Amino acid sequence: MESNKHHKTIPELELELRQIKAAQEDPAHFHPLYDSYYKPIFVFIYRRTANEDLTADLTSTVFLKALVYLKKFEYRKVPFSAWLFRIAINEVNMHFRKQKSVRIISLSSEAIREISSETLSGTSLTETGSSENDDKLLMACITQLPPEAIQLLELRFFENRPFQEVARLLNITEGNAKVKIYRILEKLKAILLKKKINFKS
Repeated sequence: MESNKHHKTIPELELELRQIKAAQEDPAHFHPLYDSYYKPIFVFIYRRTANEDLTADLTSTVFLKALVYLKKFEYRKVPFSAWLFRIAINEVNMHFRKQKSVRIISLSSEAIREISSETLSGTSLTETGSSENDDKLLMACITQLPPEAIQLLELRFFENRPFQEVARLLNITEGNAKVKIYRILEKLKAILLKKKINFKS
């Protein structure tokens, strides 16, 4: 499942490093970084809000904070993209904490089925054996998880990010990211099996 779609080549990293250093010396040179990451950050936030106006506001805040704190950014500790996405995660979480509004859960049908295979090894939950019904039930069970758990599932399964990148985005170790995700899957498995037992009784 590991994907390289979020990774940059060495020449791309070297170019980005020059862009970062230029922007750190003069904020007027920030626009190449803004142009490179505006759409990915916008899409990332939109998946969690499903509101274009709100997404535009949060995305603007992300880049404003990035510009303000750019001089503190150290390239060796975390990739620039992970640093930006971390700011985006914090802004989204802060918004939902303040507004106490319903958080959008972003999981594709492919991600749902992958989570299903990880938790139930292809065992059907419903008497009909319909994958569509199983997917709906699984999604209903996922909504019972806390926001932090849902966020990990989104990063790992929907956005197909490797454990190392999930760890960077959440500022935890790779081992901790793996443990957290496996525990979430075990908790989800317990919820699903309980549902299945209830269906049979």
